[in-house]
Amino acid sequence: MSLSLSILGLTFFVYIYRLYRRLTRTPLSDLPGPEPKTFVAGNLHQFLHGQAGEIDLQWQAEYGDVVKFKGPFGQDILLISDPKAVQYFYHTSGYTFPKPADRKEINRLFTGPGILCADEVDHLRHRKIISPAFNFGVIRDYVPVFNYHAAKLTTKWKESIAESPDGQSVLNLCNWYAKTTLDALGIAVFDYDFGSLDNKENRLGKIYSNLCIESFATLSRREITAQAVTSLIPPRILVILLKLIPNPRLDKLHEAYAVGYSVAKEMLEMKTKEFTNGKGTHDIMSLLIRANASSDQASQMSEEEMVAQIITILLAGYDTSGSSLVWASLELARHPEVQTKLRREIRKKALEIQKRGETEFSAVDLESMPYLAAVLKESLRYHAVSYNHYRESAKDTVLPLSKSITTRSGRVINEIVVPKGTKMITSVNGYHRHPDVFGPDADTFNPDRWLNNTTRTEKQVSVGMYGGLLSFAGGVMSCVGWRFAVLEMQAILVELVNNFEFTLTPEAQMVRKEACSLLMVPTIEGHGAQRMLPISVKIAPQDD
Repeated sequence: MSLSLSILGLTFFVYIYRLYRRLTRTPLSDLPGPEPKTFVAGNLHQFLHGQAGEIDLQWQAEYGDVVKFKGPFGQDILLISDPKAVQYFYHTSGYTFPKPADRKEINRLFTGPGILCADEVDHLRHRKIISPAFNFGVIRDYVPVFNYHAAKLTTKWKESIAESPDGQSVLNLCNWYAKTTLDALGIAVFDYDFGSLDNKENRLGKIYSNLCIESFATLSRREITAQAVTSLIPPRILVILLKLIPNPRLDKLHEAYAVGYSVAKEMLEMKTKEFTNGKGTHDIMSLLIRANASSDQASQMSEEEMVAQIITILLAGYDTSGSSLVWASLELARHPEVQTKLRREIRKKALEIQKRGETEFSAVDLESMPYLAAVLKESLRYHAVSYNHYRESAKDTVLPLSKSITTRSGRVINEIVVPKGTKMITSVNGYHRHPDVFGPDADTFNPDRWLNNTTRTEKQVSVGMYGGLLSFAGGVMSCVGWRFAVLEMQAILVELVNNFEFTLTPEAQMVRKEACSLLMVPTIEGHGAQRMLPISVKIAPQDD
């Protein structure tokens, strides 16, 4: 009897499973990809473990440029690095691929109702007001601010080196670059000095210093499973639960939002008062307030939206630029010949500037240095700080491909039918390492590829905002502050490479690319969850 019941139960289970597979079969079911490890979490344990972008490259090598893997409870997710698909995704489709609702609601929880969580209509309204404050004509006037803080950093480093008996100092670049970019951001955006480089008590710098690691570092298997289960909860209800559930990661984010909100509200009130009294300055916040006031009432941003934009600018400017500079410095330390070549270009340009009777690099000077641009582009390409972009198809659409795919059943296809609601992830790392786009040596750090035009291949497409890269996304969802970030990083690199020589430490050779949600953060193997990259710095030789 028990055997009969067991057979009957097994038969029923197989029937239900086959029925489930038949009912849930989609146009994506035949695409290549890994088999799911569990029904609840799918392949999420694989995808969310390991170093940032690591699994992307493994799956790309095994399955191709479009990988279908399983999310929670059998959900299909597409991981995309195909050049033509990427170009369509960002630049042709408009708002066809918005951020998923759950991610927008979580962004709203920790930044407020800003551009990161805005739907199409509100997103267009926000960009209309924000974008003019970040055009090149405005941003180039902030280069003296970048130069000033880079020079201040130079002074601090020289003081540290002077105290060292061997003429060099091991510095954690993560801390120093974070302080420099926060101070520069404060002056440029608010005309306010945070004083981070002078070690002034700073609520914002303190709470942001290790925020990514403490809140978003690699999840445990239990946390990934819990995340999979909560994916069934409607986003608006999930946000309410996240406010109530005690969790160290969430507690840190709530605290960061409270501090960010307090600082942003204070800055907005101060700049609004200045504007009302006719004393507005040329900082970005003053320009935003002026643009908002001059818009028709229906297009204006509310006070809460303005506060959210400030929090977003602070988070983006603090984390991404500083992290990108850290990775660039690591490659300079790894490649002394690149460092020497860049220093020569910098000093040659400095002599030209002196001959015309000036002392500082301008935006035009920075933009006219081909090797500086090559080093920065190559670092952004090789180290994709923002390594995955999450989107969702808002309607049924067809995704074009640059090369055909052979499906599981053996069919050869040149495009993919994507149903409405499909979760999609751009593999920035996979695209940036694509040999069809960046040449056969795409897995090596080689700034000369930008000078020799070896990045141009017959399959390259026009994507992104800078150098054909996805560092700042692209199209209608691109980063509005990308010009600010590029000029800031160029100015800081010029000052530091001119004055210092970077060399590797033993710890730096054990660097990990810590996956912190969407941001790649450097940590050192065996040193725990600390944002860290110790590099040896000494005064640069004068004969380079």
